Amino acid sequence: MSESGAYRRAGEPIVRRDVWRGRPVVGWGGLVVSDADDLLVLYMPGGGPLGFPPEDFFGAPHPWSGKDRWEGHGVLQLQRPGEMHAVWVFWDGPDRNLAAWYVNIQEPFRRSPIGFDTQDLELDIVIEPDGSWSWKDDEQLEAWIERGRWTRDEVDAIRAEGHRVAAELDAGRRWWSDDWAAWEPDPSWPVPALPAGWALAP
Repeated sequence: MSESGAYRRAGEPIVRRDVWRGRPVVGWGGLVVSDADDLLVLYMPGGGPLGFPPEDFFGAPHPWSGKDRWEGHGVLQLQRPGEMHAVWVFWDGPDRNLAAWYVNIQEPFRRSPIGFDTQDLELDIVIEPDGSWSWKDDEQLEAWIERGRWTRDEVDAIRAEGHRVAAELDAGRRWWSDDWAAWEPDPSWPVPALPAGWALAP
């Protein structure tokens, strides 16, 4: 539900922000696919806008700041309320085949007046279509402690969540449906925009 207490409707434009200790570091124009008690599904379409505040990202530009639009087929993001990860769905090729499932370790989502806030926590699990999986970016976590992004306890919690999900994968359990791999957006949906002041909204 939105800040007003109503669930957002399918096709409604929103802004998904990564917010670090109260400071937005990236904004992403997206669309709601489903907003329910047990699951939030967002779609970030190809051509959807990316925005970055003028402040630097821990002494350097944000790693995505070289582009202002998302490319390719877009990405679907599935997240259950209160959980410390989302499952992203990527496609590639002219036939829009499943490229990978991508477990993005991130803060539980929070609702905002313009959409949803979270914070990417760097660690990821890439799941190939055949079910095999691998870690991504684990080696970067220690450096982020040195640069002041996270504390040791926070990095330990990030890794613990990753290992919890990995144990589920090794046991052959996934909470999401494989049917999402065949999902397609409604062609009537608009390409979302980033509203003025997106980085200033509470």
